[in-house]
Amino acid sequence: MVEAFLNVPRHPFVPVFYREAGGVHRPRRDGEPVWLREVYADQVLVTEVDGVPAEDAGAGGVNGVPTSSSTLPSLMADMLDALDVRPGDRVLEIGTGTGYNAALLCHLAGAAVVTTVDRTEQLVATARIRLREVGFEPAVVAADGAEGLPAGAPYDRIIATCGVRRIPRAWLDQCAPGGLIVAPIGGAVARLTKLPDGRAAGRFLHRPAAFMPLRSGPDHPTRAPGMRGERRDSRIGARVLDDPGFSFWAGLHLAPTVVRHGHVLHDLADGSAAYPDGSSTVTLTGPRDLWRTVEAAHRSWLDQNRPRREWFTIEAGPDAQHIGYTAPDGTAISWPSGC
Repeated sequence: MVEAFLNVPRHPFVPVFYREAGGVHRPRRDGEPVWLREVYADQVLVTEVDGVPAEDAGAGGVNGVPTSSSTLPSLMADMLDALDVRPGDRVLEIGTGTGYNAALLCHLAGAAVVTTVDRTEQLVATARIRLREVGFEPAVVAADGAEGLPAGAPYDRIIATCGVRRIPRAWLDQCAPGGLIVAPIGGAVARLTKLPDGRAAGRFLHRPAAFMPLRSGPDHPTRAPGMRGERRDSRIGARVLDDPGFSFWAGLHLAPTVVRHGHVLHDLADGSAAYPDGSSTVTLTGPRDLWRTVEAAHRSWLDQNRPRREWFTIEAGPDAQHIGYTAPDGTAISWPSGC
């Protein structure tokens, strides 16, 4: 694993990236004094904002939401370690992005057995060129990541560099029995082994992992409605969601249609939204009080002595996915996830 990072350069894949200041994302380019130092720092490099690649941004920058990035290298290393890639393993990567992770996979398995897919044609075309420039020619395909890529199946290893609520059935079908799936779910990284009966089961890695969500099918607006509605007191403020352990636990209690925008919660199903402030009040819109669910989850999290992500199990099948936890007293708890 260390050898892969020592031998595969990162800088060819991120000649330009964004840095945010005052709500504006401005490009930082090859040749600027701090560019190379930041490329090889252990940090996320945002490479696209609202669909605008950093290469195409003017000096004035771009306002919007990041839509593609180069992952934190230490997190990439943990995920690749969990994937346990051996030479000759057939690997499918969901989310090509810059192509850097695909290059690491090529070094570990061999480019001839690596397939990487991304929904965005421009990202795919650029990554293909950059991979070739550093000496790798895997299969780089524009495709809906939720569907995998049946043509190359079965795969011994499947890794996602984007967040999902549940493991898509296509990934289960395309993973060989005994193969591994590593994917971010609910702010953590799950490592699952494909079972002979078609299910996959496993656990979560110890560290938090915030990834941009997998985009599949037609795009739908996800921005929360304006902050106009009832305001009430709360015993907890927005900062509870900054705790990765609690954020994971809270996600198990929220409906799969609820998305987060920073500290704001927004249910895409009915339009309900919760805007907690930094102290003890929350503003609510829509038909439901989403923050009540968070408050109840926080009480139960404290009652369970703040369980850690790596204590949870996950089981994914063609029709359902469950996350489970067994308390020190032997009590087993299970949540349907992403259904």
